Amino acid sequence: MTDEPTELKTTVLNELHHARGAKMVGFAGYEMPVQYKLGVLKEHLHTRGRAGLFDVSHMGQVILRGPKVAEALERLVPVDVAGLVEGRQRYGFFTNDAGGIEDDLMIANRGDHLFVVVNAACKEADVARMRAALEPDGITVKLLENRALVALQGPEAEDVLAEHCPAVLDMRFMDVETLPIAGAECWVSRSGYTGEDGFEISVPNVAAVDLVKSLLADARVEPIGLGARDSLRLEAGLCLYGQDLDPETSPVEAGLTWAIQKVRRAGGARAGGYPGAERVQREMAEGAARKRVGLRPEGRAPMRAGVVLYDAEEGGAEVGAVTSGGFGPSVEGPVAMGYVSAASASEGTPLWGELRGKRVPVRVAALPFVPAGFKR
Repeated sequence: MTDEPTELKTTVLNELHHARGAKMVGFAGYEMPVQYKLGVLKEHLHTRGRAGLFDVSHMGQVILRGPKVAEALERLVPVDVAGLVEGRQRYGFFTNDAGGIEDDLMIANRGDHLFVVVNAACKEADVARMRAALEPDGITVKLLENRALVALQGPEAEDVLAEHCPAVLDMRFMDVETLPIAGAECWVSRSGYTGEDGFEISVPNVAAVDLVKSLLADARVEPIGLGARDSLRLEAGLCLYGQDLDPETSPVEAGLTWAIQKVRRAGGARAGGYPGAERVQREMAEGAARKRVGLRPEGRAPMRAGVVLYDAEEGGAEVGAVTSGGFGPSVEGPVAMGYVSAASASEGTPLWGELRGKRVPVRVAALPFVPAGFKR
């Protein structure tokens, strides 16, 4: 979340961010709000306690349409797409031939098409990947440029949104519906990136500003920037692509095998058939050499991405590194995630992270740091 020298793209909500006093930074090629007047700490706690509104319009919204589109997409992802029923969505990831993760994504079955949401920094590569693999089979891959995407997150999100559309009360985690909100036809999923109950709302660009203003008119809702979005997802134990996930890291190392359904695993009816399946299946059977773990540093100093981890206060062996870290406002202390050798991955294992030339104690901890508040 640092300033970028190249010309930045903007979302349709850019003027509204400036009007609300947002501090803007470059992120994934876009000018995005990192915080508003409330500040990162209060924005984080407001989302945990009430409802926060996030602009995630920089992400890629893609429609896949054509014959046997779900089966075709399974050639690119190790998840059960064909078994995804209409009105539901599922987390997944693109893998490469080496079994590493190229991006993580959400896949929704909207009846006559699949709706896929990919990360902003990866969307051009993701669209190219899908077109190369799917278009020869008569499937169209359309990146939408005419829709914004916002996320309303927090324990009061349901009540806020229900005042605009009572039908959201019947939605459960990972449901997808087309609903009228603030006069616009919206594609609503009950999901999010904070660990809290919440909704992601795809809305036509022409209606986005009015919808956001309508939601922000509710005293329970505050606009939330990238800073709190990062601390919220870290407390929730959720990965950020480009930090916790990358083309060298496998789903097994990342602890994401829960997203590989039985039908796609070894012995399943549609096992394998995706890039890197051999490595993924081998690691699922034999274990991976390293694992993603939660980390609780002692003291008050955060351990951020890049901190090297050792198995002894002096000497010893390098066993891993932090990939995401910072201060967790809800737990009132530093939290982090990283990868360590399998031998060092058990909960409670003492390690040491090197901060400014000094080794500081840190302990392997269970994830998430804050229990999820999803409505199952």
